[in-house]
Amino acid sequence: MRNVLLMLMTTVSLAGMVGGAGAADLTLYTSQPNEDAQATVDGFMAAYPDIQVDWVRDGTTKLMARLMAEIEAGNPAADVLLIADTVTLERMKQAGDLMAYTSPEASHYDASLYDADGYYYSTKLITTGIMYNTQASMTPESWMDLVKPEAKGLVAMPSPLTSGAALIHAQTLTGVDGFGWDYYRKLKENGATASGGNGGVLKAVASGEKAYGVVVDYMPIREKAKGAPVEFVFPKEGVTAVTEPVAILKGTRHAQAAQKFVDYVLSEKGQQGFVDLGYIPARDGMPMPAGFPARDSFKVLPIDAAKAVKNGDADLKTFSTIFGTN
Repeated sequence: MRNVLLMLMTTVSLAGMVGGAGAADLTLYTSQPNEDAQATVDGFMAAYPDIQVDWVRDGTTKLMARLMAEIEAGNPAADVLLIADTVTLERMKQAGDLMAYTSPEASHYDASLYDADGYYYSTKLITTGIMYNTQASMTPESWMDLVKPEAKGLVAMPSPLTSGAALIHAQTLTGVDGFGWDYYRKLKENGATASGGNGGVLKAVASGEKAYGVVVDYMPIREKAKGAPVEFVFPKEGVTAVTEPVAILKGTRHAQAAQKFVDYVLSEKGQQGFVDLGYIPARDGMPMPAGFPARDSFKVLPIDAAKAVKNGDADLKTFSTIFGTN
């Protein structure tokens, strides 16, 4: 009886992580928020009603740990990935875990936004910039404003040890002339705190606990629309970005359906779905979501994904040396 109960509990637990029902033609592993993941799947299934999609959602770090364990066991459940950053997928490409696919939609994208060999494609731009409380004494315009005396002890930011976007931010910004890891040392000396993820930063600044925050764009823009006393700034030097790429798992038993999913999220219709959810689309010629400035009004700083993979452990160690292990 106990074994039966344990089996039932396990089944219920796994079912709680899956967004669809019935026999799936595709299984999607994604780090999108639950509502966004459901909207993406609903849009795809409306376009391809003959394809059933189940989805599993978790943070990229936890999701990848699960997937790597499945790959090591020789039985990955996922067919398609839609996760936070290209660095993670570049690592999978190098390990031989992805299937190459040349999407006909790629012609509508800047070449820097997808893998030249067709292993992954960016679907959106989730930028990291500066948010501030409207009661703050300074209106920041530059990343350097966060190390000024006016910001002493008033800056919150997510930790790269917790947030994938924060790691990409650090790896990108430290590669810009005039910044490097010395910039992070200056932040620490100026009393900046780094812990947890972007949600904690949003809460700290919106509540007035901190005046300034390093955070992903859509969070403060959404909260401002709801009446929160916050603003978001695209710093003049440029913003960093994660691009939530899509990729197909090597060995998928549903390759054609997986290719249709890739084509859909890269298509004009799929990209409009992301715009409607409040994200900057990766596809050329698309409108910006409500609350965002014109696409040509800010600069996105580039990152070398292969270099970021190579230096990832060393970068985390350097960050920990400066800020500790929060």
